[in-house]
Amino acid sequence: MYPNEFRYTKDHEWLNVEGDMGTVGITDYAQHELGDVVYVELPEVGATVAQGQVFGTIESVKAVSELFCPMGGDVVEVNPELGQHPEQVNADPHGAWMIKLKVTSAEEASSLLDAAQYTSLVG
Repeated sequence: MYPNEFRYTKDHEWLNVEGDMGTVGITDYAQHELGDVVYVELPEVGATVAQGQVFGTIESVKAVSELFCPMGGDVVEVNPELGQHPEQVNADPHGAWMIKLKVTSAEEASSLLDAAQYTSLVG
């Protein structure tokens, strides 16, 4: 269920690193727990975020939750579709990315969970 090439946080964000670029979104577990997503607030391109830092919020019919960055870096792209269609997070959580980062330190990925560890976490 959880892509093997991704890394995961205990806060239910995923990260896909390719070279010095990292793509970030939320997991299927997270979108299921949130319910219908109605709004996503994301940072501006050019923002610098640290690992574990809040980079935005996600609002559902149930609650508003903070989004935590799995790795530090500079935001180089924000998914423009989510502003108009936040429900994409529910429809395709592992495809509906939120931000893309130019990664500061590739070593930070070692502190994240792999797919098997994340699956065990969410049971």
